[in-house]
Amino acid sequence: MKKLILLIVATVILFLPEFAQAEVVNDDVKVAFFRDGYLWTKINGKVEQVTKEPGQYPHPPQWSHDGKWIMYQKDVIATINECKEVQSEIWVYNVTEKKHQKIFYDGYGPKWSPKENMIAFQSGGVLNVSDLDKFYNIALGVNDFNWFPDGKGFIASSGASLRPDGWTNPVLYKISLTEDYKNHPSLTENAKRFYTIPKELSTDGASIDSINATTFEFSPDHEWISFIVSPTGSLSMDSNMLCVINTDGKNFSVLDEIILNLDNPKWVDQKNILGYIAGGGRIVDGFKNKDMKVTEIPSNKSLNLTPASYAELGFTWVNDNSLIVSRVTESEWSNDPKQRPKPSLYLLNIIGQEQTKITNPPADLGDYLPNYIPALKKVAWLRKSEAGDSSDLWIADRDGKNAQVWIKDISISGYSVYPQP
Repeated sequence: MKKLILLIVATVILFLPEFAQAEVVNDDVKVAFFRDGYLWTKINGKVEQVTKEPGQYPHPPQWSHDGKWIMYQKDVIATINECKEVQSEIWVYNVTEKKHQKIFYDGYGPKWSPKENMIAFQSGGVLNVSDLDKFYNIALGVNDFNWFPDGKGFIASSGASLRPDGWTNPVLYKISLTEDYKNHPSLTENAKRFYTIPKELSTDGASIDSINATTFEFSPDHEWISFIVSPTGSLSMDSNMLCVINTDGKNFSVLDEIILNLDNPKWVDQKNILGYIAGGGRIVDGFKNKDMKVTEIPSNKSLNLTPASYAELGFTWVNDNSLIVSRVTESEWSNDPKQRPKPSLYLLNIIGQEQTKITNPPADLGDYLPNYIPALKKVAWLRKSEAGDSSDLWIADRDGKNAQVWIKDISISGYSVYPQP
């Protein structure tokens, strides 16, 4: 009997470091994610399924500014005039009361207010606001938008229109959200023209027709706005222009050529420095010409952080002087997912320009969408196969040490962490 007890104790001691490693993640953060067609949460270390019926979720969930609500979109099939169409319902889930509530039957581009539990969204070109009880029309003819950091209005765009003599210009607007927005009779009075984008934009030999302006983000001091100008239809798969403008509309510039559907440009937390993946050409033309750049505003001084023969697929800021990228070796496109390059994560230091590989995924898997979480002082990422429809959420120290699976089997729709970076 004593020998058996000693054997058990020895076994526990032998594997104790492995058990301890599984508990190193501080679960002060909340995570919302999709798995197998359901919305799930991980709160206080507990993983819980919070929707009962399976569904199609096209976009990642979003936490409210106070972490009390989760917003999500659900695609449903609706019959309209005897034709079946996909509608995107907007829902919210109260984490404390564990109740779901439909906000709108068919909307897109929903975004939480940065200051209140309010949601702005679009439907048929109309910008609307919901107080989680009712929704209200705010403005017409909106192509894309974002909240101002104070939550008192929006930066918005109208797309160019085709006329007999050619395309008009896309236009930027500032739209005020007044205290009487629930009863305001006019949908045009609070919209002020802010800037008219030139009909053609160019940089370094590349040029596009300006049709749409999207993906608005504010600098840390709220004095500058970054956004993407795109041409028509499939042309936007090949080339778009990353632009910045100051909030009085007097200084506009084109920074670089980029493509959509990689990773969006991101401002660093404390300085007016914008990070983005530069380079035109869709991915199916090859994993090449995708460089990690950081540009200081307003000097527009840029630094290319990607060495020759490599390409970037995603990135996250760690602090003002370092970031983490998802990087592959340059290669041609293959219709066989198994033959495509699989990315690893690299830690980049801007000042000294040191670069360190911090993950080594198995040969058939890649590390995608790095996301630094300040509340944990760790980086999270999705590890998956190229063709997989699900992935595991991994987490590690910023240098890649203490790497472990945080949440298994997350759908490609994505996840969201609170508090947010």
